[in-house]
Amino acid sequence: MTLLEIRGLNTYYGESHILREVDITVNPGEMVCLIGRNGVGKTTLLKSLIGLLSPRSGEILFNGNSLERKAPHQRAQLGIAYVPQGREIIPYLTVEENLLLGMESLPGGLAENKKIDKFIYELFPILESFLMRKGGDLSGGQQQQLAIARALLGKPKLILLDEPTEGIQPSIVKDIEAAIKRIIQETGCGVLLVEQHLNFVRQANRYYAMQRGGIVASGKTKELSKSVIDEFLSV
Repeated sequence: MTLLEIRGLNTYYGESHILREVDITVNPGEMVCLIGRNGVGKTTLLKSLIGLLSPRSGEILFNGNSLERKAPHQRAQLGIAYVPQGREIIPYLTVEENLLLGMESLPGGLAENKKIDKFIYELFPILESFLMRKGGDLSGGQQQQLAIARALLGKPKLILLDEPTEGIQPSIVKDIEAAIKRIIQETGCGVLLVEQHLNFVRQANRYYAMQRGGIVASGKTKELSKSVIDEFLSV
């Protein structure tokens, strides 16, 4: 079964038509990348998926069920995790406290879920060393690792990643790429990635290119043409 299916999605900011008849699918165990220049609607799409924005028309199906009228917390409980652009780590909480927040979407919430899966520390060893450090004291790359780990602790079926390599040093970008591939391999979850950098895009199975709020090209990332790269990506 298709994990995520978006059909004819139209989302507005006020009277400004942002998303235009968007169709996208993501399968379990697959990474799909959404590419396009700034301001074309990529983040709007992710916010529509998690319920922060309400599409005016179209349909979002998750595991075959409509997400219409589902609040953001209900979508998280169904298995959709979101790692926003800018990470949104809570700066005055420790790394451990930020991680624990990721389990609020599990059955029983934080009252019944207080044990951090050791898999997190295998993916991001630095987090175990920094458990008592304030989130705001971490570097940008470390905060990004923390944000992904926090999302993963909710045991999602689908992870939405918005520009995870933005402003991060190349060595940590490689660590994040490796972690995402391992997460997919070992959990079978799907990933919808918004990304501008070619090397990370090529880690995905498929891509969709967005322009002026609509999908204008799609295919396998291994078949990305030079014209698509030049038009939609920062290289």
